[in-house]
Parts: sequence; structure tokens; C-alpha cells
Amino acid sequence: MPLREVIAALDARYDPALAESWDAVGLVCGDPDEPVGRVLFAVDPTTAVVDEVISTGTDLLVTHHPLLLTPVHGVPAEDPKGRLVHRLIRAGAGLFVAHTNADRAPGSGVNAALADLLGLAGAVPLEPAGDDPRAGLGRVGELRAPMPLSAFAAHVAALLPATVGGVRAAGDPGRVIRRVAVCGGSGGSLLPAAAAAGADVLLTSDLKHHPVSDAGEVAGPALCDVAHYASEWPWLPVAAEHLRGDLAGQVEVSVSRLRTDPWTWHAAG
Repeated sequence: MPLREVIAALDARYDPALAESWDAVGLVCGDPDEPVGRVLFAVDPTTAVVDEVISTGTDLLVTHHPLLLTPVHGVPAEDPKGRLVHRLIRAGAGLFVAHTNADRAPGSGVNAALADLLGLAGAVPLEPAGDDPRAGLGRVGELRAPMPLSAFAAHVAALLPATVGGVRAAGDPGRVIRRVAVCGGSGGSLLPAAAAAGADVLLTSDLKHHPVSDAGEVAGPALCDVAHYASEWPWLPVAAEHLRGDLAGQVEVSVSRLRTDPWTWHAAG
């Protein structure tokens, strides 16, 4: 089917109106009139992922993270990002981005997928957005069974893709965790919302030293820090399955298994 019909299906799931004003979502390159027979989902548009696109004959790459988040004046092939654009165009492949709009999307969004993976019951947005009460940033819900923070961290590590950084927790390892707040990607700013929602722990990424240290001095949620890539990967198979259904199986849809977490080594201290 034409690329424009695939884009329409993606926009219906991940409304561009839900994206932050600073974000860059939608079609990066590609001809809306060209046919699409194969779609690949990935977290990041890296060189290795573009290699996979070209080697598999993929017509459309859908990523969560934008390739061109900040304004650019050109995409020359000698520039690393420009080189990827040129390679995609030469291969006849398009690139589509669903970023903060996918974070906030109900049902098949990034945070909904993370909450579902953890089995959180009654999960609702931490920061509602738009007219749909199911849409918004983050999620908070109840575990099926309480567990100590140490066991929760191990549970998270078993569910998410393995990364060099693993899973870190801040708080009493024996603290009982019942109510869990999550935010895929950098969600430290949602700590006040998680506290207000009565969460026992906030699971997110990219937490900084001083906010974590300060959080340990006051009553509030424990913290669980995972790799940015790992926190958003659960969205990929969910998004792929929904797109496959939305397009009535007319397009082959798959998920890249390449680990695009940028960290490559860890030495325990």
C-alpha cells in the first residue's frame, strides 16, 4: 500500500498533536506515493539499524527517537546524520518518527506498553494530556503482588532488554513495593507526580545524582533507574502488532533486535 496510508495509520495511533512543541515527529524522508511492503520498528535510527533496513529490503523504518531533533540547514552525506538520510533515500526507504506523541498515546503508547509489561493493574497517566483520560505522560498502577524493592529491581531486570548499565535502585532494599509509577525515557521530572499519586517507586531513566540524593532525604517513592533504550523498547512489539492489525496484514511488520543502547562496557567498582 502507499506510504501515505501507513502514515495515516501511525498518526491515528500516535496523534501528532500529543507531541511536545520542541519535538520532531512524523515523516523524515520518503515519498508518500511510493508503495510499502515491509516496515521495521526500532528505538534509534543508528547506522546499524539503517544497515538492517537496507539488507532486509525494508521500505519504512519507524523509530521512537528522532534522527533530526534540532533544526538543521542541510543533510550533506559527509555529516553522520546526513549520511543516514542519503543511505535511506538511495535504498528507497522512508523514515518515520513517533516520539513524545507515542509517549503520551493511550493503549499502544510507550508508557502504556511499559506498564503492561510490568503487569500494573488499573494503570492511569501520571500527567493526563488531551481529551482522552487514557492519554498522557507516565503511568501509575498496582503490582499483582507486593514485593521488596530489591525483588522489584530484579523483576524489572528480567523483563527489560539486558543492557550494560543494568538496573539501579535508590531506597531501602526491603521497602515493600505495591504501587508503581513508570515513565519510559527521561522521567525524573515526574517524581512529584509519582509522589502525589502514592507510588512506592518510580521506574524511569537518566536519573541524576543530586535529585536522587535529595529524594532519599524526604518521604516519597523509591527510585529505579534503567537504561533509556531499555525503558522504551517494550513499545516496539506492541506498536508493530497494532500496525500489522491496522493495515489488515497487507504489510509485513517486524521489530529490530539490535541493541541500540549506546553503552558498551561496564566494570564493577
